[in-house]
Amino acid sequence: MTEASVAVHADPDLLAQAVAARLVVKLLDAQAERGQASVVLTGGRIAAAVYRAVGQLPARDAVDWSRVDVWWGDERFLPAGDPERNETQARVALLDTVPLDPARVHPMPASDGPAGDDPEAAAARYARELAAAARPGNAIVPHFDVLMLGVGEDGHVASVFPEHPVHHDNRPVSAVRGSPKPPPVRTTLTLPTINTAEEVWLIAAGADKVRAVGMALAGAGPVQVPAAGVGGVSRTLWLLDRAAAANVPPRLRSLR
Repeated sequence: MTEASVAVHADPDLLAQAVAARLVVKLLDAQAERGQASVVLTGGRIAAAVYRAVGQLPARDAVDWSRVDVWWGDERFLPAGDPERNETQARVALLDTVPLDPARVHPMPASDGPAGDDPEAAAARYARELAAAARPGNAIVPHFDVLMLGVGEDGHVASVFPEHPVHHDNRPVSAVRGSPKPPPVRTTLTLPTINTAEEVWLIAAGADKVRAVGMALAGAGPVQVPAAGVGGVSRTLWLLDRAAAANVPPRLRSLR
């Protein structure tokens, strides 16, 4: 994995605006290089703020949204349209406001979807969808230009929680039962899949994230602090507000 770099912003609002601007630039750069772009979305309050901020940027119209592939890093295994689903949050905040190609939007299966109420079947179905979009010579997952992750107070990313059996699952997508954070049943990309992304962005705001962020950047073990075990192929970027960055070593900090 690449060595992590850190950008610190004064407060959550400025953090969301900065991440939004970075995301639009990344999508534009990817389309200039490859003719298309691929993003993996996350959930949570700061993610919703980022998506709303993207929608408010004049530069959003420079993106050809019909050539953007949208994936998710994890999902709550709930019925389609449930407000707790990451998909629902992203659609309300941004996706329903931009001209995406519906065929290029890839939500994880819902509990009332084609895979039924079996999270293992849902995970396998999403793994097949990833494989179907993979480039020739890579039969597992497609190219991800940027993969965004929230960071939990316990250091979890996506739905990979500390000490959870999902750490021993090397498949691209795993079902999660017994999540310590409700709801208890979820689906998630596994760490090996996350680490195939060109860039991984870890986004955290608030003093409740200080311990997790500090431990991850100090080199904690990934089973104990999953955020410590992720990184992009070309770039690993922590995007923090000042409160979350309190324990970040000064040599890593870049205040914006």
